[in-house]
Amino acid sequence: MSERPVLLPYADQDFLADPFPLYGKLREDGPVRRVVVAGGLDAWLVTRYEDALAALSDPRLSSDVRDASDPRLLAQLPETERESMLSNMLRSDPPDHTRLRRLVSKAFTARRVAQMRPRIQAITDGLLDGIAPAGRADLVAEFALPLPVTVIGELLGVPVDDQHDFQRWTDRMIMRGAEPPDPAVVNEAWQHMRAYVTDLIRAKRTHPGDDLLSGLITARDEEARLSEDELIAMVFLLLAAGYITTVNLISGGIAMLLAHPDQLDLLRSDPELLGSAVEEFLRYDGPVSPGIARFAREDVEIAGVAVPRGATVLIASAIADRDPARFPDPDRLDITRPDNAHLAFGHGVHYCLGAPLARLEGLIAIGTALRRLPGLALAVPPDEIRWRPGGLRGPLSLPVTFRSGGQDTP
Repeated sequence: MSERPVLLPYADQDFLADPFPLYGKLREDGPVRRVVVAGGLDAWLVTRYEDALAALSDPRLSSDVRDASDPRLLAQLPETERESMLSNMLRSDPPDHTRLRRLVSKAFTARRVAQMRPRIQAITDGLLDGIAPAGRADLVAEFALPLPVTVIGELLGVPVDDQHDFQRWTDRMIMRGAEPPDPAVVNEAWQHMRAYVTDLIRAKRTHPGDDLLSGLITARDEEARLSEDELIAMVFLLLAAGYITTVNLISGGIAMLLAHPDQLDLLRSDPELLGSAVEEFLRYDGPVSPGIARFAREDVEIAGVAVPRGATVLIASAIADRDPARFPDPDRLDITRPDNAHLAFGHGVHYCLGAPLARLEGLIAIGTALRRLPGLALAVPPDEIRWRPGGLRGPLSLPVTFRSGGQDTP
């Protein structure tokens, strides 16, 4: 293994357009590689499927950024919201994580997700009603972005009159455009959102509704309940983990089909392949790249490589999911692929609790867009599409054309 760290150039649009040649070389060079990521941060990249699978369940690798030796990682979190952001499931380990997940699972049930199907379909149809007559659209700004944040707002019980402000603050908190965000704008949005969520929690305590936030407030495990900071952290986690990743799944999935017309034709001819197609989108070019950060609690050996205590370990699901030792012909998009046990939603105790909701939104959004927008095609050459910088992967915009009126299948 080379001792010289490899730069992952997440501000370079050529790399962002297709990072997989470099990813493949890193995987071939060794199972664990030192890399430099955004902000000059040093990390150890786990590149192969079996090693990534094991690392995701390794208790020596912490989700808590306070276990990192580089103080810049903690400093990246807005100071005023740091405590809340460190109180969520994504950044905690057992036993705290076990308690939080059990409580949240009581409110975020499969039944609740399944009940959302008609409403997600209605939101999707409403957005496409506004797009379909025009014959052209940006499917990120006009479709993939507003759909998940509207779903999350309604899931939490945000009143209709407040949803515009809720979406605006969310965009400023979460979105990463082509240019680095203004820290003052981001921090102001965090403060507005915290004040709003605090007031919303207070209102739900007095007048609970049939929504997730009311369920989280009342959920208890024996005598344990979620604290105020933990409730706020859960809302922020839903926004951070459930918003932009779902945007990327929807827009990225459509972009993949447009770049692979044989797969688009296959899906149109057999709409029953839609579920398999969504899983393949997640494997082939998922919404998180290169993967999931962990922090070594102690000196640890991964795939024969010594990783020091406090090191950042990037478990590269995006690279592992193209490991030829696990997936035959991994660089080919194949919506009929069997045994597609990808790592896009993680693995082990931190497996994404929102995976069923993300899958449902992806199924409804992509399937309905293909049906409602016949003749769907890119409005620009593929090399003109710009991609989101950083570790959340998806197109910044997706200009398309289509025939107005009429419907294709699926």
